[in-house]
Amino acid sequence: MAFPSAPERILQRLDWQVVRRLDGLLQGDYRSLFHGTGLDFAALREYQFGDDVRAIDWNVTARLDTPYVREYHEERDVTAWFLLDLSPSVDFGTVGGEREKRTVLVDFAATMARLLTRRGNRVGTMVFAGREIRTIPAGSGRVHVLRMIEDLLDQPHLDAAPVTDLAPLLDAANKRIRRRSLVVLVSDFIGVSGWDRSLELLNRRHELLAVRLVDPRELELPDVGPLMMADSETGEQLYVDTSDAAFRRRFRAAAEARETALTAAFRRARVEAATLSTEDDLVRAIVRMATARRKRRRLPA
Repeated sequence: MAFPSAPERILQRLDWQVVRRLDGLLQGDYRSLFHGTGLDFAALREYQFGDDVRAIDWNVTARLDTPYVREYHEERDVTAWFLLDLSPSVDFGTVGGEREKRTVLVDFAATMARLLTRRGNRVGTMVFAGREIRTIPAGSGRVHVLRMIEDLLDQPHLDAAPVTDLAPLLDAANKRIRRRSLVVLVSDFIGVSGWDRSLELLNRRHELLAVRLVDPRELELPDVGPLMMADSETGEQLYVDTSDAAFRRRFRAAAEARETALTAAFRRARVEAATLSTEDDLVRAIVRMATARRKRRRLPA
């Protein structure tokens, strides 16, 4: 008797524990997650109060000195691309000692791919690990999702590398994804700055869902005594005493400064990023994303 492979076990678990629950909660209305304005360009028209500002065509607006928005035909079939960041910092996780950000990334991407492909849509993957970008062309069906999961499981946990720069991944996506698609970017966005311009361009061309991975211990340290901490991006190690209240305050201040910088970068890119924590229930997190996107687009509930 053949035992299920690791990708098969993951997909079976997600089908039972996540996808079935989402079917009941979202009642099959995945437009709020995937698209609500359609994906095929139809026409330009002047901006009206209440329009989604992300639909503004900034080039036309600049030429005519009047805001114009792009309209799209509703389309049944969607091509989605998953841009997945597997840089060293994604291997961090403290919830229960077992749930790394990488685990959350795999579960989320596999769930979204499963929701899409079982309705006949196609998904492709671009995996960013260190300086390498691995691409799986768009395909459909359960077997394709299993291939995607297997590829993610096969990606090694990287040793410390040069600090992550997401711009090459976003630039590659801008060059390779020609037809307007749903693009799902999943990253913890830990690394060098300067990727917001590339993200803005991707957001102009495609339907973008940006998901930021977080772990609660990246924002605030508990008092657990002396620790040896390592920067997962550079490998630099530092001995710290977490019982020192002043050190915990400095750590929190540094985390808040990073949050402020990220918020500003997303604002410059005109992107509202959803947050996915290692302590989140995946079903509730996806429903939260769907609700937020539906409100922004003013789709009927």
